[in-house]
Amino acid sequence: MSTAPKKPENTPVAEHRNIPVWNAENWHWEDIVVGRKIRSIRRTISEGESMQFNALVLDMHPYVADEIFAKQEGVFGRRLVAGAFVFSAGLGLVATNCTTAFSYGYDRLRFIKPVFIGDTIYTIKTDLEKGPKSADMGLYRASYEVYKGEGELVLYCEHIQTVKYRDPKNAPQVA
Repeated sequence: MSTAPKKPENTPVAEHRNIPVWNAENWHWEDIVVGRKIRSIRRTISEGESMQFNALVLDMHPYVADEIFAKQEGVFGRRLVAGAFVFSAGLGLVATNCTTAFSYGYDRLRFIKPVFIGDTIYTIKTDLEKGPKSADMGLYRASYEVYKGEGELVLYCEHIQTVKYRDPKNAPQVA
C-alpha cells in the first residue's frame, strides 16, 4: 500500500494557468514603439522603508543612517535616501511582470540630485531604440528618468533588455 498522498481528482491547476497574471504585459519585440513614454504614480519614501532597505543591503553609511552626522557634518544637512534605493524604487514604479523580456543590463546610471527621507518620487520611461540580437530575440533600450517633487530630475539610466520575437521567422536578421 502506497503512503504517498493522492492527488485530488479535480485540481484547479490547469484552470489557474489560464488566469492572467496580475500586472503582466506579455509584449514582444514587435510591440515596442520607439518614442513611447509612460509615467508612474508618485511614491513618498518614508524613513522606515529607507532604513529597511539600508539594513537589507548592509548600507549603513552615515549619510543614510546617522541623523546626527547628517545634520552636523553632512554636506546636505539631513539624511539621504540611498541611491540604490532610489534606483530600485524608481524603476519599480514602472515595472511589470513581462515574461517575454529579460534584463541585459543598465547603462548611463547617474544620481543627479539627492533624495531625502519624505521626498516623493515618480518615473518617466521612454522607449529609445530596438534592434536584432539573435534568431529568437531582439534588443531593446529604454530610459528611466526619476523625478522628485514637481519635476526635479534626480536619477537617469538606460535599461537594455532582450525581448522575444513574436514570430522569429519574420525577425530582422542579425548583421
